[in-house]
Amino acid sequence: MQKQFFNPPALNPTNGFSHVVTATGGKTIYVSGQVSVNEKAEVVGKGDLRAQVEHVFANLNIALASAGATFHDVVKITYFVVDLKPEHVPHIREVRRKYLNMEAPPASSLIGVAALVVPEWLIEIELVAVVAE
Repeated sequence: MQKQFFNPPALNPTNGFSHVVTATGGKTIYVSGQVSVNEKAEVVGKGDLRAQVEHVFANLNIALASAGATFHDVVKITYFVVDLKPEHVPHIREVRRKYLNMEAPPASSLIGVAALVVPEWLIEIELVAVVAE
């Protein structure tokens, strides 16, 4: 299995993501959007975006492990943030640095949304990973 990460010089500089990622010869894992909810269906970090980002990444870690993957296998990640503002971005970047492979970061999208399905949810993150079969 091979993954390649590209940042063409004709595109803008990146900060914690790759513009293009290719993966061949492996098993693809799709992880549904995860939110800051624990195993008892309780919202963790109500009103606190940073706390919710931490819990969402913990949930993503559990999901990846269940399929035999780690964050180093992630090739694409998408963030959906309620009422996204520039001041939210440093909180997200701080937490993701603890989990993602920053030497070869995945392709990434950060999308501001009006709301998620539950009003207390401030962020939802989905991802795609590729592992050797």
